[in-house]
Amino acid sequence: MAKKSASSHNFPDFLLALLEAKSPTGHEFAAQAVIDENVEHFADTYRKDTLGNRIAELKGKGGPTLMFAGHIDEIGLIISHIDDKGFLYFEFLGGHDHVIPSGRRVHILTRNGPVLGVTGKRAVHLLSPEDRKRVPERHDMWIDIGVTSRTDALNIVRIGDPAVYADGPEILRGSIGVARAFDDKAGAYVCMEAFRRLSKESGLVARVVSVATTQEEIGTRGAQVAAQGINPQVSITVDVGHATDHPDADNRKFGRFTLSGGPIISRGPNINPLVFDQMVAAAESVGIPYQIAAESRPTGTDARAIQMANGGVACGLVSIPLRYMHTPGEVVDLAVVEQCVQLLVEFATQVKKNQSYAW
Repeated sequence: MAKKSASSHNFPDFLLALLEAKSPTGHEFAAQAVIDENVEHFADTYRKDTLGNRIAELKGKGGPTLMFAGHIDEIGLIISHIDDKGFLYFEFLGGHDHVIPSGRRVHILTRNGPVLGVTGKRAVHLLSPEDRKRVPERHDMWIDIGVTSRTDALNIVRIGDPAVYADGPEILRGSIGVARAFDDKAGAYVCMEAFRRLSKESGLVARVVSVATTQEEIGTRGAQVAAQGINPQVSITVDVGHATDHPDADNRKFGRFTLSGGPIISRGPNINPLVFDQMVAAAESVGIPYQIAAESRPTGTDARAIQMANGGVACGLVSIPLRYMHTPGEVVDLAVVEQCVQLLVEFATQVKKNQSYAW
């Protein structure tokens, strides 16, 4: 279990452990171990698959299969080249804003454990006026691990080793937290914490299968495989969404979503309308505030893959409002994270034995 610092005492232990786990896309080992430790003993059955998904099941009492999905991979870097002086070059794992990486401490995940490095580029003093206006390209940046030769570097790291930013979770104020990889450790936590609470519900009708998915950041790949195998009738994906209550967020373009305004419930072609209605009813029945997002096309979440599995799945999407997505300083309100857990529990307990989501 993760040891809490004074600045992280408001985080639930399970969520804190997930946030501290270093799990870039395709290298989700640390987050998998956290899920194993915190979820397996609550499940009627528990398994892993060849894409690294973690799949926990409650058998229920003959109702339809309800799948929860939250991804445990995070954006990162992967070492692609080492020059003669031992500087490491990289490619991106997942989507990155090129103004973010330089000047950051990173942990390179090697076979012998994490290795500290620093991302570098040419200092501003050495840039021409034209170069100062230009966003650096990926090949203009590197990682410095304090060695002087390629041979020395290769004794420490290998081509293909992944890396993540070294920033850890802290509380900004009250229930407002900052962390690397709230996207989507917060969503995975919601799915698995709701599952743990549902394991104590004696009257649960639905078969509930909660999945910690992998490789979402490069194409919702884990969710696609998991949904094909589980064959759910209904599914709820929990991910993060953009809070737009900060400077330079035009609500006409991006909608109006506040950090502490409650879970964001999506509507649109990716979402089954009966699932949407049931989600809203669940929120209102337990007094959870909510926000509504219009999604005009398949969403950039696991829901896009799950909806098209087998003969089709009735999908819902709940998003946790987040500021500064895909940066080392993602910000969420932990109170909303808890509201999302309660929302999934209420939705699951409302599922009836012969419920259909055909429309």
